[in-house]
Amino acid sequence: VQLQASGGGLVQAGGSLRLSCTASGHTFSTYIMGWFRQLPGKEREFVAAISWSGGSTYYADSVKGRFAISRANAKNTVYLQMNSLKPEDTAVYYCAADPPPWGTVVHGDVTMYDYWGQGTLVTVSS
Repeated sequence: VQLQASGGGLVQAGGSLRLSCTASGHTFSTYIMGWFRQLPGKEREFVAAISWSGGSTYYADSVKGRFAISRANAKNTVYLQMNSLKPEDTAVYYCAADPPPWGTVVHGDVTMYDYWGQGTLVTVSS
């Protein structure tokens, strides 16, 4: 499985961006999909995740109410809509896929995601 993330860029605080992540292959609809972010020298941090059907979502407290994850299985794509962006949201954002079998419907455990995209940089200026 190959994941291709896009949509990053430079935005002012309070602005919005939408990230996209497109997967290759025919089994995308069976994956739990997640978004993570990372700053240089820091550990990768969970942002949001969505179940295979899209019926369940899960967010880090730091982005709850500002970010929204969604997916279009027919397009093999997962999205991260980011609103009310803050300078502390600046990071490289990665999408990731957790194929079945899963222990739960949706989760933010970075160690459970088997496939990773290349990352897209989001910079929020103050």
